[in-house]
Amino acid sequence: LIMLQFFLVLIPQSAEHRRRSLALGQQYSSLGSQPILCGSIPGLVPKQLRFCRNYIEIMPSVAEGVKLGIQECQHQFRGRRWNCTTIKDNLAIFGPVLDKGKLFTSASTRESAFVHAIASAGVAFAVTRSCAEGTSTMCGCDSHHKGPPGEGWKWGGCSEDAEFGVLVSREFADARENRPDARSAMNRHNNEAGRTTILDHMHLRCKCHGLSGSCEVKTCWWAQPDFRMLGDYLKDKYDSASEMVVEKHRESRGWVETLRVKYNFFKHPTERDLVYYEGSPNFCEPNPETGSFGTRDRACNVSSHGIEGCDLLCCGRGHNTRTEKRKEKCHCIFHWCCYVSCQECVRVYDVHTCK
Repeated sequence: LIMLQFFLVLIPQSAEHRRRSLALGQQYSSLGSQPILCGSIPGLVPKQLRFCRNYIEIMPSVAEGVKLGIQECQHQFRGRRWNCTTIKDNLAIFGPVLDKGKLFTSASTRESAFVHAIASAGVAFAVTRSCAEGTSTMCGCDSHHKGPPGEGWKWGGCSEDAEFGVLVSREFADARENRPDARSAMNRHNNEAGRTTILDHMHLRCKCHGLSGSCEVKTCWWAQPDFRMLGDYLKDKYDSASEMVVEKHRESRGWVETLRVKYNFFKHPTERDLVYYEGSPNFCEPNPETGSFGTRDRACNVSSHGIEGCDLLCCGRGHNTRTEKRKEKCHCIFHWCCYVSCQECVRVYDVHTCK
């Protein structure tokens, strides 16, 4: 649960969002240990702390969703100068990249946009999956999207209630982004874009029934996409993210910052697109002010001309090469019936790392 402190962000709630928000009651006030548990999570704002205490049962899923988002971020950026690396000896999961209050002064970049979107999607995804698996008593299967069956199949199984997962993600994250500044506006937009990705990609998943695997009867249910597909989709949105500019307006409550598209001749971003308004550092050298670890000692691909290649990843500094011996299974033979036997071979690889 300690990972909950790192999930920040969201979009201004519309009237529909407010109507469908979770009612914050005292459902679990009888749990004697929950105030201590929630109070031990540093960094929670009062509304998040209240949410944790009222909905302690689903908080492990929220934490799992944050972890899922981090892992997907690291996969998507594994070959880039910024590879979504976490600071292992620091409680701030993404380092100063998301922490404007401490070191990072450019927390409104493309990278930040992707992190917020994938983390928000991760929480909604994990909560939805947990509900469908029956691990929580406060949620379950979706009964709103059945309708009449299609040709050759009928409704069955447990349809996943992604709308509930989205509500949980929105309710918990929105609590942090209530300031009238540009950064909050950007974070809210990108988090909603991440959640919307799940709702847009819900689909029918089916299973065949019948003798010898025949498909005489097919049951289908409403299911989330694989999270890797969501990561791929949001990575494309990162590559095509829209650059914005900050505008200030005087309102009754004071000065309010909003975002406007920087280049009017480009397509204006929709609610499904990622937005940012500050340029990214090059991440070539270590810099605590930008959350950059640099690329020294990073493994690179000497034969590639892309961003993961040694020329670009090493920022022109060159690379070192060493040989590395690895033990691997080889000469595997299938024996009837039914096992596989393998020999163990030692193979030598060239490993290239940035200077």
